[in-house]
Amino acid sequence: MQFLGAIRGNGVLTSSNDGQDYGPAEYDIDGFRTQTGDVMASGEIRLPAEQLAQAFGRRDLCLQTEQGALLTLRFSAKNVRVGTDAAHIEVTGGLPDAKNWRR
Repeated sequence: MQFLGAIRGNGVLTSSNDGQDYGPAEYDIDGFRTQTGDVMASGEIRLPAEQLAQAFGRRDLCLQTEQGALLTLRFSAKNVRVGTDAAHIEVTGGLPDAKNWRR
């Protein structure tokens, strides 16, 4: 795998199925190019603990970034610790092409 860089910033976490708004979120995502040339990414998302608990486990989450990107994501873990405001995520769609990542 080749490290492509990171994207960081703020956005709004929502559900693509029912439009549920979980509010503002911070994200820190690392991108990689696989041996087959595909781009994959994972990282961390932070939002208030109550909203994180409500969103956790859903498979229809989208992060609308301040830059206008719409990233689809899912949580990596099976559960979240009560009161925590951060969780590890995998980005499943909306990623920039390999050439558009910054190191």
